[in-house]
Amino acid sequence: MSERIEQRFARIKTENRAALIPFIMGCDPDAKTTTALLDTLASSGADLIEIGMPFSDPMADGPVIQAAGLRALRSGATIKGILDIVSGFRKTNADTPLILMGYFNPVYRYGMEKFCRDAISAGVDGLILVDLPPEEEDEMRPFLSASGLKLIRLIAPTSGDDRLKVLSKSASGFVYYISITGITGAKTANVASLQDKISHLRQFTKLPVVVGFGIKTAQQVREFAPFSDAVVVGSALVEIISKEKNTEACVQAAKRFMTELAAGLKR
Repeated sequence: MSERIEQRFARIKTENRAALIPFIMGCDPDAKTTTALLDTLASSGADLIEIGMPFSDPMADGPVIQAAGLRALRSGATIKGILDIVSGFRKTNADTPLILMGYFNPVYRYGMEKFCRDAISAGVDGLILVDLPPEEEDEMRPFLSASGLKLIRLIAPTSGDDRLKVLSKSASGFVYYISITGITGAKTANVASLQDKISHLRQFTKLPVVVGFGIKTAQQVREFAPFSDAVVVGSALVEIISKEKNTEACVQAAKRFMTELAAGLKR
């Protein structure tokens, strides 16, 4: 069982700062670029990394992430291919936690038991399944528990206290607070309102609280970092990558952006 997530957050706490979690779509625009990006992100300020598993019906994703998923699928992306990329990354990086994020259908088709076993064997630490609520997880829970793969819960800003209790009880690794009502990358949350909601959420969980869905700039990272344990930047990074014409250009653009974001994390 991997404890990379817990160890990373413990280390970051001693550094008195929030963590930075970039999101990239697996195999966007191809496997070679994803492989290079993982190494670059880890060396440029990423504390944890989220990797998207492309799906043809991404209901929670905005236009930027949707387009990335389609590019990845056109390039031949599969779960097996993404796990192979993770395995390659682990040959040179044994410490940076990796989180797979996506939808339940591809995991179900792959085989839930096989997915959990193969993911943990490849070096994946956590899993976010956008469309798998606690009420529907019974079939998959034994395989998650057996493998040690962390199931990370998304917390919506519309969740009441009863729902927060249910979601927090079934979460592991960390909880991911969705800062807006809507799709990824659509808008940005009000800082004061978000701070109050995060404070309230901490009454229900001892896990680190990560904030995402709408953080695009270094300034926003600086604003959200003081009251969260980590911030996720996805759509902005994916859009930067999409504008480049080759792997090296993608890597250099991602490195510049990550360095800019990381500069705003100290409390």
